[in-house]
Amino acid sequence: MPPAPPRSLPELQQAVLAGVFGPPPGELTVTSAFWIHHTTRLPGGRTTYRNQYVLLRSGDSFGACSFEAGEIAPDFCADASGRALDALIRHACAPVRVAALDAYLGRVLPHRDAEDAEAVTLPAGPPELRAGARDAAVAGLLDVAPGAKVALIGVVDPLVAAIRERGGVPLPCDFNLRATRWGDPVTDDMDRVLAGADAVVATGMTLVNGSFDRIVGHCRERGLPLVVYAQTGSAVARAFLGSGVTALSAEPFPFSQFSADATTLYRYRAERA
Repeated sequence: MPPAPPRSLPELQQAVLAGVFGPPPGELTVTSAFWIHHTTRLPGGRTTYRNQYVLLRSGDSFGACSFEAGEIAPDFCADASGRALDALIRHACAPVRVAALDAYLGRVLPHRDAEDAEAVTLPAGPPELRAGARDAAVAGLLDVAPGAKVALIGVVDPLVAAIRERGGVPLPCDFNLRATRWGDPVTDDMDRVLAGADAVVATGMTLVNGSFDRIVGHCRERGLPLVVYAQTGSAVARAFLGSGVTALSAEPFPFSQFSADATTLYRYRAERA
């Protein structure tokens, strides 16, 4: 029988350290560590997306977490390789903890082996084609009535368009953007968009900026659909299916923006978890 879904990230951390999900993480080591600074501006767009990632490889799994500029220095990688996962799951830096949890959970159950995962192939091609296919796959997890208000926590322009194409009304919220490419205002007040939402889409970045537990708790209490769009932290978000998360688009590393070839993301729905 699978473990009961956790109610919060600290609860998940303690369960993993206790060996509830598989072998004790102290028995598994990190073989490679990566610090990546990445920017993207899609053709026709006005926004340059700036992303920082920390990645930890353990066995056949890459655990990943986004972080804000300045949170982790590149020289973190110098001492990370060779360390046991339990030490990094307890690390003082939140992005490192999430990346280590992601590496562990992705190793004990890879997305490719999960029986409840629906594999979706993203086509080979230029970034705008692949981003559009990716975000259409995410929006396809939304089951909302026409005119439903969808809080989008973490703004990605193709996802704004995909929500609109399905009849939803996006309520964009982001800490780093002020407008979408179409001029829609973007607020940084998450509580305001959550209060007016009929459904919620949140990105994996929420796992590390302190908002994930608040979003999950809000949706759990109000019975709102919550779709998590996770490149980073995808195995961490998967643990919350049935505990506030109703659907998940999980895209393990290498992410679509790092390849021009066909790649795979995995869709989950809580009723199938």
